[in-house]
Amino acid sequence: MTYFEAIILGLVQGLAEFLPISSSGHLALLQGLFGIEGESVLFFAVLLHVGTLVSVFICYWKDIWELIVELCITIKDVCTGKGLRLKERPVRKLGVMIIAATIPTGIIGVLFNDFFEGLYSSFIAIGIGFIITGVLMFLAERMSSANRDIAHMNFRNALFIGTLQGVAICPGVSRSGSTLIGGLTTGLKREFAVKFAFLISIPSILGSVVMEVPDAVREGLDPGIIGPVIAGMVIAAVSGIIAIKSMIKIVSDKKLSYFSYYVWVLGTITICLGLFSDKF
Repeated sequence: MTYFEAIILGLVQGLAEFLPISSSGHLALLQGLFGIEGESVLFFAVLLHVGTLVSVFICYWKDIWELIVELCITIKDVCTGKGLRLKERPVRKLGVMIIAATIPTGIIGVLFNDFFEGLYSSFIAIGIGFIITGVLMFLAERMSSANRDIAHMNFRNALFIGTLQGVAICPGVSRSGSTLIGGLTTGLKREFAVKFAFLISIPSILGSVVMEVPDAVREGLDPGIIGPVIAGMVIAAVSGIIAIKSMIKIVSDKKLSYFSYYVWVLGTITICLGLFSDKF
């Protein structure tokens, strides 16, 4: 793997993880086009996920710190018999909703992990995933605005959004796009739907890292590509910050349809590559 390839992959990972265009689909597509394979790929994928995780922490550090503090207070309240008091503590309720949304995502990831991995080798499957992402964004653009925030959110909403996030493990299907459409479908206001989508990405990305680390360690890393790998991770973190800030404005300005056209074109090209190229 060259520095150029690592930087391109890191840039794509950071942007596509948070913009509704599917990072998994783009990375699988680029790795196939670049012919990148072998021991370096899995470890590199883990570090790219770490890079995007860093970008979420940087952009939402205040919210994350509040959630950590509230977790400590929650433990104290439960131990002293005060209970959860979710209606009185909106930050606490947000943390509980994040946990609830993570449950179906984790279940889907564990049960269908082998199935999803098999799709990464099929350009046709990746292309179909891109098409689905485009449809989701097209629908999200046309959904009427709502004003529900964490005070009005319930467990059914969280489980529904988490289920859509689990389905987005499929290559080509955007995680941020799926969770956004889930939030808008349940009536969350656009700004909060984006915030919730990015916050629930933390346990999702962290979970994928934990699942990939054993295999990555077992396969090892070629010392000769440590430089490119680190460069890719840094680029993923920086571009992730840009993508998060851009996504907040894009959703507020209702410009998601541009992404629909992009992934529809990309999906069509990807399917054609799968149908007519022996290489893929």
